Amino acid sequence: MVVEWAGLGPELLVPLDRSSAEPLRTQLEGALRDAIRRGRLRAGERLPSSRELARQLGISRGLVQDCYGQLHAEGYLSTRTGSATRVAELPAGALAPVAAPAAVPRPLRADFAAGVPDLASFPRADWLAAQREACRLAPNAVFGYGDAAGNATFRETIAGYLRRVRAAHADPDNIVTCGGFAQGLNLALGVLRRAGHRRVAFEDPGYGDGHTMAATAHAGLRAVPVPVDDAGIDVDALAATGVRAVVVTPAHQWPTGVVMAPDRRRALVAWAIRHDAIIVEDDYDAEFRYDREPVGTLQGLAPDHVIGIGTVSKTLAPAIRLGWMLCPPALRAAIVEDKRLADRGSSLLDQLTVATLIGSGRYDRHLRRMRGRYAARRQAFVSALAEYAPSVTLTGLAAGFHAVAHLPDGADERTVIERARAQRIGLYGMSNYRADGASTPPQLVVGFGNLSEDTIQAAVRTIGTLL
Repeated sequence: MVVEWAGLGPELLVPLDRSSAEPLRTQLEGALRDAIRRGRLRAGERLPSSRELARQLGISRGLVQDCYGQLHAEGYLSTRTGSATRVAELPAGALAPVAAPAAVPRPLRADFAAGVPDLASFPRADWLAAQREACRLAPNAVFGYGDAAGNATFRETIAGYLRRVRAAHADPDNIVTCGGFAQGLNLALGVLRRAGHRRVAFEDPGYGDGHTMAATAHAGLRAVPVPVDDAGIDVDALAATGVRAVVVTPAHQWPTGVVMAPDRRRALVAWAIRHDAIIVEDDYDAEFRYDREPVGTLQGLAPDHVIGIGTVSKTLAPAIRLGWMLCPPALRAAIVEDKRLADRGSSLLDQLTVATLIGSGRYDRHLRRMRGRYAARRQAFVSALAEYAPSVTLTGLAAGFHAVAHLPDGADERTVIERARAQRIGLYGMSNYRADGASTPPQLVVGFGNLSEDTIQAAVRTIGTLL
């Protein structure tokens, strides 16, 4: 379908070389003819009027009219009185060969990718209402570049929310707005590097994705894996490495799903204070808990030694790319300066929209609704496995919308994944998150947040036959 914009003429990029001995009309004809033959201009597309194209190119209207007339005579253009000049439909053989598009793989029937929330449940109506309200009430001055640390209203709202819900030691002056966890981690790693750190510890298994490790290397730091057990990161093993910075996910460890035990939390904070170290806390999945009371942030226990990072990627949608950093006062200025140099600040309108959602109570209402929805999908997953794959055990179900499936003895993790993919079911192995890439013991990291209960049941039935 061709869309016409009343009163507006389309622009057309046509290179003309005025220093060339070739006449301008010949150049224009050749450029248009070549654009049509190569598919840059497609059949039915509207061209500028002769007057408008002459104005754009700085040539006479008569020259453009002669060019259009010649191309019409050759069959490249179609013209009608009172209508725009358009590209004509050419025989297939008249067009230059175009490379065949790459084969598109068949879509998955069920994708158990972890860390993906229910994208269909994004609160569109609430978001639009909050955005309209934010636009209506915001003074003109806030639409400038503003403070790189973030809008004051947003930081005050986030500080209040984190004090209320996460028991954080949150002061608006020490909050820096960021573009999601990825940017927050980049900013934290950069400031650690300039503070003299050469190595940073990560949980193992943990961030096995190429982005996080690449970001660490890009910051000039070396990643040091530290084992995780059923109580969280091994603090004794961490101390033995000699590093003075660590990245952890204490609320719901990524990807094992364990919750850091109280004694382990105290030991980690004591390690940070004793060695004047920095903990980067990814407050991952803290909002979605099912079988236990929520735990507070590490940042609330040692605000001078913890950089706390939170986002709305799981609570609302990853596409918003908005988060926050609770910064130790000694590091705040350096992080703000890095943020200013990176992008001058995050989207002001999105900050005000999220602040309005939280202030109106609609954000809490959305979280309550999503907790019920994820709990139902979690139960559907547990029940389906018990029925169709009873040899598989599950751990890490205390929070969030992913779990670890422990395959039976003798199962090969990679074979199960390959055979499931052949059935158009996406499964992902724990080997992706281990520092050594080991596929034993065989385990799957299974996300169920973006799948319906019926899809979960049907997919698990198929997985059961593979095992």
